[in-house]
This record gives sequence, structure tokens and C-alpha cells, in this order.
Amino acid sequence: PLPPSPIPPLPSGFRAGGMACGVKASGAPDLALFVSDRPASAAGVFTTNQVQAAPVKVCREKLASGSARAIAVCSGIANACTGEPGLRDARAMAAAAAQALEVPEADVLVGSTGSIGPLLPMDRITAGLVALAPEIHEGGLEAAARAIMTTDTRPKWAGAEVTLSGTTVRIAGVAKGAGMIEPDMATMLSYILTDAAVSPALLQAALRRAVDGSFNRITVDGDRSTNDTVLLLANGASGAPPLECGTSSSASQSGSQTSAVHSGSATPALQTRPTPAAESDAAAFQQALDEVCLSLALQIVRDGEGAHKLITIRVAGARSDAEADAAARSVANSLLCKTGWSGTRSQWGRVMDALGYSPAKVVEERVAISYNGVPAVREGRMADTDPDAFAPIVGGDGFEVHIDLGLGDGAAVVYTCEITKAYVDINV
Repeated sequence: PLPPSPIPPLPSGFRAGGMACGVKASGAPDLALFVSDRPASAAGVFTTNQVQAAPVKVCREKLASGSARAIAVCSGIANACTGEPGLRDARAMAAAAAQALEVPEADVLVGSTGSIGPLLPMDRITAGLVALAPEIHEGGLEAAARAIMTTDTRPKWAGAEVTLSGTTVRIAGVAKGAGMIEPDMATMLSYILTDAAVSPALLQAALRRAVDGSFNRITVDGDRSTNDTVLLLANGASGAPPLECGTSSSASQSGSQTSAVHSGSATPALQTRPTPAAESDAAAFQQALDEVCLSLALQIVRDGEGAHKLITIRVAGARSDAEADAAARSVANSLLCKTGWSGTRSQWGRVMDALGYSPAKVVEERVAISYNGVPAVREGRMADTDPDAFAPIVGGDGFEVHIDLGLGDGAAVVYTCEITKAYVDINV
């Protein structure tokens, strides 16, 4: 596995940590805490699976307030399909964390990931929270990132700094995910922290937009999980001027189908015209958040179970963006394409096949396909390119498949990986 990038510093006013409390039989770290030293605006985006884990349901309830102080997460057991006992355990986990941290129970969000069905060992988790709470610190992000891993081969983190009205603001996030990955969203957890001051409604809109361009653009195997969660806390400890609703009309625009929790009014009307500085700050914050989320999403794909390649499927020339998205996902989720790409051949015939059965309109004679700019298909037929030219492209650690349907201006991109025998071995 590739070594992780340097761990970003936690934003001001946040502490984190992780440890092993006995949820995992292996003894690996399995309990994490993320804590703000002051009340923070909170936003969340969750799985659209109709079967949803207890922590997802509890977080939805708590986010109605638009604020939070802490997030407690365990890995190894999903606390999904556990009925009323599972809901009680999720709430008990929040209560135990609140008591250990001496914060209101309503301000603690929870997350779980792992096997579906078993109940949480609450005695171990409660004892772990009591032990972990005094140990969290400003340098604890790496420990927290490792504690939320399941089949991941490496921790995933990303950070950014942005200047808002002359004040430096930090964003730092972690994620886990390697299998059961398909928007909207994937079997993944991500926790993002910032010391910017952002109103809850604007924070939700900004997160929704960032997720649309990142976590909702990835697929490993086409499966959608019961536990998928992205949470974002903004505590304002940087001292930068607050970002309020109406300071960035672009941040509230989103075409995502991902389920979200909205705090306050969904898209408040502008009461006054925002100043140029406020517009600039909001746009800069959005860009930094987008970059952090995309980095985390691509790390998930690069760590796909048994995978070694990051494959970008880029579709243009569709009748609409929605049809381009459908075509890209059809190719990205084709088992024939993905297993074939574990070798060195272009598999362009399988790409054509996947396009043909996608919901998108496809006219065979107009389709063009290239790999890293090397033509494979022109006007629906094999291009005059030596097939051996694709071996160094497909055989590398990543490549781009560009598809032009020749029917309009619609475009979309999806990030995926190959499927190998190791994926089967991991999931048997």
C-alpha cells in the first residue's frame, strides 16, 4: 500500500483520539472520539439505503438542532439490523461519551461500522470511552483515523488551509472505506472538522455540494451500505468572520440524490445583498471543503478491497448530465470491465457493451472511447491503434477512460477501481 500523506493538524479547538476497547476480536483499535471544546455547527449526509443502521437514525434525530460537540465511533460491528436494542445501544453510546467528556448528551453524535447483525458490546465500549476521553489531544487525528478502519489497508486523512478575510482557517478530515462502495453513498464513514464559523444551514449546503462531487462520485463494487455517514463540525475557533446563509448562492446548489439532514430552513432567501468579501470567503471555504472531500473519496477508491488501480470514467457528449452519469456508472460497475482491467487489455468491447445496456441514450456509430488519450474506438468501431499500446496504460496504477457519446453536452465523471481475486478472498 502507498504510505499515507502527512497527517494534517487538527483545526483550532478540536481534539481527537483512538484506542482498542475490545469490539474487534483482533485487538486492533476500534474506538474513536472527535471533540470540539465549544459548541459547533453540525451537518450530515447519510446513506440512501432503505435499511439504515441505528447510528444513522440517531444522528438524523440529533442533527435537527444544527449543533454538536463530539462524535463517538466504534468499528468492528455496524449496529445495523438490530432493531430497538440497537437504537438503545446507539443512544447509550452517546450518553456514555457525553458523561466521559462532560458535555450534553444531545451534543454527541455516533457512528459504527463493521459486521451487520450483532449487538454492540456496550460494556466494553462504555469502559473504553471512560478510558479514552482523558487521552484525546490536538495530535490525536491519526489514532482516530486508524480506529475507524475495518478492511482498509491504511488510514485515510486530508486537510486544507484557507484564508477568510485575512484569517487562516483549517479543515481536516478522516475517512474509512474499502468495500461495499457505491454512491449514494458508500460503506464509508467520514468525519470532517473545521475552525471556520459557519451557520448550520450553510454548512449543510456546503457539505451536500462537496459530497456530490466526491463521495457520490466513487464506486468499488456497486454495493450501497446501511451505515454510510459524513459528518462536518464547524466550531468558529479560528476567529474568522462567520459565514451565514446567503453569503454564497452557489454553495446551496446541489443535484445530489444522497439523503441529507437539513438544519434550519433548507435554502433561506437572501435578506440583504452579501458583500464581495463574504461571497469570496464562502467560495474559498467551499473550494477547500471540496478538495478535502475529493481527496478522501479518491483514497477510498485507491484502497478498494484487493485493488491497485484508480480508474477514472469520464463521459461527455451525452444528452444530459444525468444520462452521462448513468453511462459512467454502468461502465464503472461492470464486473466484466473491472475484472478485465486487472490485466493489461483495454477491454473496449466490454465498455461498449456496458454503455449499450445503460439507461443513457447511445447511438453505436457515434461512440468514441480513448484510454489516457489513446484512441480505442472511433465511430463505434475499433480504432486504428495497436492493441499492445494499451498494455502500459491499463497495466499501471491508474488510467482514464474517456467516452464521448456524440449526442449532446451532458458530462459526468465516476472514480472506480479494478476487481481482483483478492476482493473475493476478503469477502468470502
